[in-house]
Amino acid sequence: MAVRRWLKAWPVFRQLRGEDPSGRGEAAKSRHTAELRARVSTADEVVKSICPYCAVGCGQDVFVKDGRVIHIDGDPDSPISRGRLCPKGSASLQLTTGPGRWYEVLYRRPYGTEWERLGLDEAMDMIADRVIETRRQGWQWEENGVRVRRTMGIASLGGATLDNEENYLIKKLFTALGAIQIENQARI
Repeated sequence: MAVRRWLKAWPVFRQLRGEDPSGRGEAAKSRHTAELRARVSTADEVVKSICPYCAVGCGQDVFVKDGRVIHIDGDPDSPISRGRLCPKGSASLQLTTGPGRWYEVLYRRPYGTEWERLGLDEAMDMIADRVIETRRQGWQWEENGVRVRRTMGIASLGGATLDNEENYLIKKLFTALGAIQIENQARI
């Protein structure tokens, strides 16, 4: 009796006796395989995004459940990457959920010798206050009788991780602030 049960469970027997003699369909599945479900099948929504690593701008499908990112795949609708991601793009889930992600910043006060931890909101407020104060202190209405309306105290140097849209927005922001030293080293 045990031999008969073993024989019926044997994949080759199922293949030869069933409706899948080529062994490329149901005959190739075990009970365990048939019960498996994709981890993204439980997602509440799929959000279209762009990979943040380089300026190529590969499309990503970001699967979200209960407000948390659970998986990231290449976006097959993207004309740039057509559903493919490089190793960095494939590992971008850890940017949102990895144990190495920090939710605070390290700050060392002027002339200080120790780092202190600050929350992101406090750090962003400090940056905004400093940008406003630097712009106010370095503002020039005129130079040599010519109207310039600029600040020489603020500059921007972008990097290769920014795509065209981000660079466009940074250019608009810094131009609106009155900065004229705006450069990007990304030459992709």
